[in-house]
Amino acid sequence: MRANPGNSSTTSGGADSFEQPAAEVLRALRAERSQRAFARRLGYRANPITDWEHGRRFPTAVETLRAAQLVGVNVTRAFSEFHPAPPPPPDSAGRFAIAPWLTTIRGTTPVAHVAARAGCSRFAMARWLNGAAQPRLPDFFRCVDAITGRLPDLVAALVPIESVPSLFTRYQSMRAARRLAFDAPWTEAVLRVLEIEDYRALTSHDDGFVAQRLGIPVGVARDALQRLEAAAVIRSENGLWCQDRPLTVDTRGARDDLSLLIRHWSAEGYRRIAERRPRDFFAYNVMSSSRADYERIRDLLRRTFREIQSIVAASEPTERVALLNLQLLEFD
Repeated sequence: MRANPGNSSTTSGGADSFEQPAAEVLRALRAERSQRAFARRLGYRANPITDWEHGRRFPTAVETLRAAQLVGVNVTRAFSEFHPAPPPPPDSAGRFAIAPWLTTIRGTTPVAHVAARAGCSRFAMARWLNGAAQPRLPDFFRCVDAITGRLPDLVAALVPIESVPSLFTRYQSMRAARRLAFDAPWTEAVLRVLEIEDYRALTSHDDGFVAQRLGIPVGVARDALQRLEAAAVIRSENGLWCQDRPLTVDTRGARDDLSLLIRHWSAEGYRRIAERRPRDFFAYNVMSSSRADYERIRDLLRRTFREIQSIVAASEPTERVALLNLQLLEFD
């Protein structure tokens, strides 16, 4: 299950080294200040900045976010832009409570699954999530990427992404895939097919395999692949299309663009009603309720949607491509 129009479609990936992007983010936060001036601004008598920027030591994520706020970054807005979950609140000292935020975006995905995806121990992940230990900045990045697959988006909300070259290429690919999702919606589903084990097991690429898996004409699949190649989102390797790493495509955007995308996938759901398959699920309920209970239902659907995002982010192996549509409409 890898498509999620209107929020973000998540994909599985492996553990990476996050020390380099962490060092680059810290350098970007310093900007034009000298290291000594930056250290003084953060309230340090000594100068830890050199070690930070050379990756010898790292501050905690909490300390980094405090530093970002001190140099003028609107941390709350950055988190709000990145994810629909409530942003971590700062205390009176400007320290942001990241453990509850990480727990919220994780949902009920088992800690062991997130830890395996992040490439760390279950014990360490559990301590970061329950607030018993504060993750260093690279470990916080590791958590965010394991849970959402969208670390470059968060970094871009905090600092100019061009100043973080280790994430910039991935960010560009994510932006290209996002634009294609609006211009040619089937590209999003085609990307998901290229990730599944059945495709990776082929000896060579077959447009017909992609088309058959999605139930679309071969020409539509071929056009989507050509667009993805032209945008440098995919490349050919050993006879198959692949990505440098599986991408998470955040499709939140302008209202008109998003409306067209929702219409496309709603129409696909409508088409499937006529040819319902055994594992398809369709349900509806025309109802009346109090205003308060309607808001409870609406909030439950939002939390369910975020929960599904978390499940998908940690799901391995990649075996199925599916479409999830949720609708709640007021008649009055």
